[in-house]
Amino acid sequence: MLYSDLAETFDRLEATSSRLEMTTILADFFRTVDTDRLREVVYLSQGKLHPDFHPQVLGMADRLVLKAIAIASGHSEKSIEELWVETGDPGEVAERMMARKKQMALFSEELTVDRVVRGLTAIENTDGRDSQDKKMKTLANMLHDSGPLEARYLCRIVTGRMRVGAGDMTILDALAEGFATKDDRPEIERAFNITCDIGLVAETIATGGMDAIRAMEITVGNPVKVMLAERLPSIPEVVEKLGGRCAMEFKYDGIRVQAHIGRDGVTLYSRRLEDMTQNFPDIARALRNKCRFGEVIVEGECVAVDPETGFMLPFQNVTHRRKKHGIDDAVRDVPVRIFLFDILYCDGRDTTGDPYPERRELLESAFIMGDMVQTTTMRVVEGPEEGEEFFSGALVARCEGIMAKSLERESVYRAGSRGYLWIKYKKDYQEALTDSFDLAVVGAFYGMGKRAGKYGALLMAAYDPEMGDFKTVCKLGTGFDDAFLDGMPALLNGNLSGTCPRSVDSEMVPDVWFEPGVVLEVVAAEITLSPTHTAARDLLKEGSGLGIRFPRFTGRVRDDKTPEQCTTVGEIVDMYGMQARDSDGLSL
Repeated sequence: MLYSDLAETFDRLEATSSRLEMTTILADFFRTVDTDRLREVVYLSQGKLHPDFHPQVLGMADRLVLKAIAIASGHSEKSIEELWVETGDPGEVAERMMARKKQMALFSEELTVDRVVRGLTAIENTDGRDSQDKKMKTLANMLHDSGPLEARYLCRIVTGRMRVGAGDMTILDALAEGFATKDDRPEIERAFNITCDIGLVAETIATGGMDAIRAMEITVGNPVKVMLAERLPSIPEVVEKLGGRCAMEFKYDGIRVQAHIGRDGVTLYSRRLEDMTQNFPDIARALRNKCRFGEVIVEGECVAVDPETGFMLPFQNVTHRRKKHGIDDAVRDVPVRIFLFDILYCDGRDTTGDPYPERRELLESAFIMGDMVQTTTMRVVEGPEEGEEFFSGALVARCEGIMAKSLERESVYRAGSRGYLWIKYKKDYQEALTDSFDLAVVGAFYGMGKRAGKYGALLMAAYDPEMGDFKTVCKLGTGFDDAFLDGMPALLNGNLSGTCPRSVDSEMVPDVWFEPGVVLEVVAAEITLSPTHTAARDLLKEGSGLGIRFPRFTGRVRDDKTPEQCTTVGEIVDMYGMQARDSDGLSL
């Protein structure tokens, strides 16, 4: 298969903002791809070679790519760098320079998808002495045989700028349209949620149809998308929603991990599918040593503890374990416990379809509990009074609140879904009208006065899973200390965009745009109707969206979350309803 066919498809995707049209473009193209190449094509459409949980990623430095463009095009590095400064996009630089290439090769090799995958794999795996030079030459060889359009997307892929709108949900829609029906879409998404490998899902449906999709199972080593909770504004409402009787667990202020325990080792995954085993080697060892079964997948919260008192410490302490370097010191200085709260797989059996009480019983029997490995504190409450008492106990234990869980037969583990089988209630709800928000940075405004020459405020957005884009909700300018202000460029500039990103819906125009990539935790006074912001536009009032008033950064960068895992527009609509009900007794 020629890479030019794939590049032309990318170009068509980039030319439209309609998700329905993108879906059809992808569906039509996927049907033309040989089944043994479809997995690679799907990964490439997202600028990757592997599923998200794979540890290796592409990411050549811009200047190295510019040198490769100079070699392949015959133009000077100076002229290429000038164009790069103008556009900020190595892909556009490559496209323009290859369109006016100074020297034509007497001999060239066809640029196939297979050759591109081999070349990109070589770039990804090259390290050690002269590795940068070898990467540059590998890219230059591919660019040498590229047309302008092919060059554009090659350079975007290797620099991590491949954003043509082929998000997970759009690809799943395309697989349903191309190989099944719209009614099959939920089962296709379930297959993705239990494997986190969209390329595998594509290959499976193309080769075996829906029967093969339905037969896909949870396996150790492939992370499962986590189940999420809804919110309610009071303990009585929580208990009533769950039928007057429910399980309550302490909600710990730590890092949520999913542990895949095999006979030969343990892998710990974060919510954003990062391998965190090297950050918590002590936890990995303890889980394997204390596990009574051969293979299990469990979820828990890693919480920092005071080595002298044993008291739990705030989230900021456990983040020291996220270091890439000096982890031995961090393990010594920041003792951690894991509090387990669910089990998804046990010795060949998928347990996600079991009711919560059965999963909890299995979890408690699966490990020899001790100081480092424990289960969450849990109690079955029979009414709101018992619920309030348990919540008070959680605060005394220095937890951030409670998780209430259904005890009914339908209380299964719904991978990748949010619902009222789990409901969270935090101490924040007693102090403000709403919970905190995890929002994506999509723009920045230059500061004035003491902030002159720096980013002074940020444009923040929530995720809209229905549309697959990000809607603005506030301009954030408070809560930043001097160190954070100084570090903003390093944190944000890797996601710089010359124009409003295709995945962002905004009427406000910042000085600088960013592709959604960084998630910050924000608190606010209230949610209001806004003529400026685009979240829930026209849903509650024509011409108005929802905005967050008096937002403040808490100091917490949510690097455990992808942008698509940030607060959704639907959640903000629900919180707005909770706020209105709390203020006047009425429900929207």
